[in-house]
Amino acid sequence: MSDQPITNPSDSRFASSWVAATGSWLPAVILLLATIVVWEAVVRIFAISAFIIPAPSEIAQSLVAQWATLMQATLVTAGEILFGFLVSVVVGVAIALVIVRFDWLGRALYPLVVLFQNVPKVALAPIFILWFGYGLAPKIGLILVIAFFPVTLSMLAGMQSVDRSLLSLMNSVGASPTQILFRIRVPHSLPNLMAGTKIAATLSVIGAIVGEFAGASDGLGYVIQFASTQLDTALVFAALLLVSVLGIAFYYAAEILERIVVPWAPKFSQA
Repeated sequence: MSDQPITNPSDSRFASSWVAATGSWLPAVILLLATIVVWEAVVRIFAISAFIIPAPSEIAQSLVAQWATLMQATLVTAGEILFGFLVSVVVGVAIALVIVRFDWLGRALYPLVVLFQNVPKVALAPIFILWFGYGLAPKIGLILVIAFFPVTLSMLAGMQSVDRSLLSLMNSVGASPTQILFRIRVPHSLPNLMAGTKIAATLSVIGAIVGEFAGASDGLGYVIQFASTQLDTALVFAALLLVSVLGIAFYYAAEILERIVVPWAPKFSQA
């Protein structure tokens, strides 16, 4: 009888997955730590004023000292991002469906969508404040106009790239345009759509901060603006750090959602 221990295949797969995941993020962690060390050393060696560039240690101290305020602001901004992102996805998908389903309306609507995308979004923030006040609505509106376009464009690309022979087959069996849209075009566009939602997730963070810059009494954008007026650069960097964390969190949340919705996508099947 062999004395060798019996290994569980699931444990081996878990270990392999852990090694693969570690190998993917370890270089980024090493680079980040090296950047922090160099940053701290440069500030200390050249005696750079904290008013200009605070050292990472000073940013950490400000983060700890203002933790309660920053966490409250982070929750407010995260709520705006989440709500605005969901609205952007719904509107972006609806516009793409209308453009593909109604050809005549699509020819009229698509150029207007592209034209609207070229409007400077920062210029819209004061207008939204004037229209909707200082509550949640102007932030959601700004996130919407910033983030819906990649969703629409990505889904359109997916729906319009369906194999023509498949469309001809559906037409030959008497399928209606609506049936072709929801049974062929929409499923085919899901990988493109999920890629667009990842872009929209990061743009939603930008939209929320810009909206808070224009007019807000809470949120990370408000903290950044207030700290700037108080010349508290360390607090500005601490708030920017949390904004970056929110952006990363929403991006990878969209990545996880992509794995759930389209596990059959080529990039996952190859992995």
